[in-house]
Amino acid sequence: MSQHGAALQTFNIELVKTVEELKRRQQVLAEETAREERHRQQLERQAAELQSQLDRCTASLRHKQQLSKEYNRIIAEAEGAYQKILESSQALLSVVKRETSHLSEAEKAEQKNGREMDGAGDGRGKH
Repeated sequence: MSQHGAALQTFNIELVKTVEELKRRQQVLAEETAREERHRQQLERQAAELQSQLDRCTASLRHKQQLSKEYNRIIAEAEGAYQKILESSQALLSVVKRETSHLSEAEKAEQKNGREMDGAGDGRGKH
């Protein structure tokens, strides 16, 4: 029976060593798990901050794109109105030039008629 007792004690010692090793491994695993959990939480906070920055940046970009569209609309309207002003100015200039030309022709005709009348009157008086 002493052999059985010695074997039992050997098994007991082995069992205690094995359980102690399992507890040590469990402790190492628990420490690694806690460290990784803290790291994961830190990454989640960083991700949340980055997401917040991304959301603000996206909102700012949308606002600036909307403003840019508004600028483009206003510029297009101003250029269109300016083009109409140019066309109206060109039409007005053509009218003014044409009327000026007509007036100049009328003045020349009037002057010619006036000279003919002055010349005709002088010739009759001398005869």
